[in-house]
Amino acid sequence: MDTCVGFLLGGIGEMNKKREPNFLVVDKNTSVQEIEECYKKFTKRDDIDIILINQNIAEQIRHVIDGDNDNPLPAVLEIPSKDHPYDPSKDSVLRRAKGLFSADDMR
Repeated sequence: MDTCVGFLLGGIGEMNKKREPNFLVVDKNTSVQEIEECYKKFTKRDDIDIILINQNIAEQIRHVIDGDNDNPLPAVLEIPSKDHPYDPSKDSVLRRAKGLFSADDMR
């Protein structure tokens, strides 16, 4: 929630023409299903090119994020939260990049 508030105060948040926000505030009452549905909606919107998600929230929907490798956009960037430090070994982008470099090294 703190991360989202910070970005909203910075002017990042907005509503599109359909009055759909480009953010989701996740708190202890937000279900994993709500997070998954919102993530899937965001990946289908043509006005969203980057999804910033706290890594601890990304871990809750890891199967959805990892299953969505086909499209380069929107880029999914996992960021730390105030209560959860960033762990590079869990980052889906870094793991994909390591996989690409490892595959190239084998050729």
